[in-house]
Amino acid sequence: MSTHEAELTNRDSVRVFVTGACDGLPDLREALAKHPEIELVGWSDNVFEGASTLTGGHLQVVLHATRSATLPANDVAAIREYTKAPVILLASGGSPTLLEDALDADVADVLLLPQLTDNVVFAVRKACHAGRRQQAAAGGRQGRLVTVFSPKGGTGKTVLSTNLSASLAKHWGKRALLLDLDLQFGDAAIMLGLEPEKTIYDLVTAPGELDSEKLAGYTTRHACGLDILPAPLRPEDAELVTEPKLARLLEVARESYDVIVVDTSPFFHGPMLATLDRTDELLLVCGLDVPTLKNVRLSLQTLELLAFPQNRIRVVLNRANSKVGMKPGEVEGALEVKVRFELPSDGKVPLAVNRGTPLVLADDKADFSRAMREMAKGLSPVETVKVQKRRLFSRA
Repeated sequence: MSTHEAELTNRDSVRVFVTGACDGLPDLREALAKHPEIELVGWSDNVFEGASTLTGGHLQVVLHATRSATLPANDVAAIREYTKAPVILLASGGSPTLLEDALDADVADVLLLPQLTDNVVFAVRKACHAGRRQQAAAGGRQGRLVTVFSPKGGTGKTVLSTNLSASLAKHWGKRALLLDLDLQFGDAAIMLGLEPEKTIYDLVTAPGELDSEKLAGYTTRHACGLDILPAPLRPEDAELVTEPKLARLLEVARESYDVIVVDTSPFFHGPMLATLDRTDELLLVCGLDVPTLKNVRLSLQTLELLAFPQNRIRVVLNRANSKVGMKPGEVEGALEVKVRFELPSDGKVPLAVNRGTPLVLADDKADFSRAMREMAKGLSPVETVKVQKRRLFSRA
C-alpha cells in the first residue's frame, strides 16, 4: 500500500456539508449520513441558505450538487467566500469541458451521479487530505499550546498560568486564551478577578458543532485583552468534559488564538493526557522543597514513559530565591535537567492574588513581573512552531 493510499484509509470521520440539488442527491445524502467515515454536518438547497454553517471554519469538504451541464461558477465562487474547505462537484449530467473547467476553478473533483457511495467517500477523503497538504504548503499557522503542570498543589501553578497568559496578551500583543483544565477546583477566573457567566462545562454540553464563533461566545474577556474559558463551577460537572470534546476544543482554539495557556490539575488523567498530546511547550513547575522535587522527578519519568518529547519540557523553579536550605543547582542535580525559568519569591504576589489582579498587570516593576515578562517573551517567538501531526499516545 502506498503512503497516499494509507492516508486515505485513516478512519477518522470527515466533516462534510452538502449544498445544491441534482438527480440522485437525496439517496446519496442518506447513504453518507449512515457511513462511518463521514460526519454529515447538514445540507441546504442552495449556497446562501447554508451560509451560517459554511462560515463556521469546521468543515473539511463541501459537496455541491448541480443539474447544470456546465460549471456553476457563481455557486463555486459563493462557497469560496464562506469557506476554504475543498469543493467536490456532484452532477447529474455534464459536458466534455465540465471537468476541465472545474479543475481550472480549483474544484477538487467532479462526480457524476449515480455513484457508488464508497467512490464518493474515497473522493471526499482524497480532497480532505489534499486540502490539509495545501494548507501546510501555504504556511498555515496554528496557535501554540503551552501547558502548565505541577504534580503537587501549592507550587504556584495557577499564579504562573494567569500571570503568563495576561503578560502574553498585554505586553506581547498575543491573541491569548487561558483554558482552566483544573476541572474540579480551578481558580484561574478568581485570580483574574472575574465572575464568568459561562464555563467549559457550558461549552461542551451546548448543542451543535463547535467552531471559532461558538467558542468566542463562551469565553470571557479580561481588561488586558486575555480571553479565559473557566473550569466548571461544580466538581461533579468535570466528568462531562470528555477527551473527544476537549480534543475538538483545543483544535478550534488553535485556529482562533496565537497562544493557548492551559492550567491543569496535578494528575495524569484523561484530560491531561489529551492536552499533552497537543502540547508544544510543557512548563513543569517545581519548588525548593523535597516533596515537590520528588514528585517532579516522578513526573519526568512518567513523561518519558509516555514518549513526550524531552525538548518540549521547560522546568520552572518558583520562589527560586527562598532561603530554605536548597539551591537551584541542587534542583538541577536531583532532576538531571536544566531549570529553564526561575521566578523569585515576592510578597506582592499573594496580595495581587487576593485582589484578583495578576501582579504583571498590577506592578510591572516588581521582580516577579520582570521575570514573568521574560518568560512570556521566551514563549512567544515571532514564528509559531508548526504543530506536530503525530499523536503521542494511543489509548483505547
